[in-house]
Amino acid sequence: MHVSIRAKLFSAATLALALAVTADAQQQPTPPTQQQELPKPAEVTEPAAKTHPAKIILPAGTKLPLVLHNAITTRNAHPGDAIYLETLFPITRDNRIVIPAGSYVQGEILEAKRPGKVKGRGEVRIRLNTLILPNGYTVDFNAVPTNAGTGGNETTEGEGKIKGDTDKSGDAGTVMKTTGAGAGIGAIATRTGTGAGIGAGVGAAVGLMTVLLSRGPELELPRGTTLDVELDRPLYLDAEYINFTDPGRASTLAGPPNRSPQRSRVPF
Repeated sequence: MHVSIRAKLFSAATLALALAVTADAQQQPTPPTQQQELPKPAEVTEPAAKTHPAKIILPAGTKLPLVLHNAITTRNAHPGDAIYLETLFPITRDNRIVIPAGSYVQGEILEAKRPGKVKGRGEVRIRLNTLILPNGYTVDFNAVPTNAGTGGNETTEGEGKIKGDTDKSGDAGTVMKTTGAGAGIGAIATRTGTGAGIGAGVGAAVGLMTVLLSRGPELELPRGTTLDVELDRPLYLDAEYINFTDPGRASTLAGPPNRSPQRSRVPF
């Protein structure tokens, strides 16, 4: 009888222990098997790289034909004065219109010098700084004139310098006129060849003095003057603004007439 009771107690204890072990096993996490997929780490997305618009490059040395809208003269030109021009012909790059005719150009006078009384010619030095395309796109650039069609004999030199004409033939004519007039007056006054010679000498002296005391011809760039300018450094244009399909059209400006140099005949 005692054996039977002990056997029952042992069986009950064994059953309780087995149930406890089973419950504990159910509470433990099941280790992942090879077939189970592990969670993937979150993907880090990089911000999209900023894209810059393509550039159209006009190389240094590119020439632009321009026409002048405001007249310039060494009589009243001063450093810092603005000058206004316009392109006459479309500029293309890789079969694409990049600067239509009729685009505006602004520049300034860097130096201005009046002609001297004894020697020296009128001079201005200019630089072009800004280009305004017909759609309003504005860009800084640097260009200097290489040729000028002024109607006179003005010449261009390096660094944007334009020089005025001289009046040597006019000076010679002045001396000859006063010499002839003096000779005539001397001959009439004395009725001798000696008087004519003295009068000629006096007249020549007067003519030479007139030349020495008067300024040479002023440099003139009339409205309508054409200028060939050259880029002295590359010009970079944003391609997104260059969408022209028309070559454009420049304003109709009458060119300056041919003119002779005019010396200022007053001693100041």
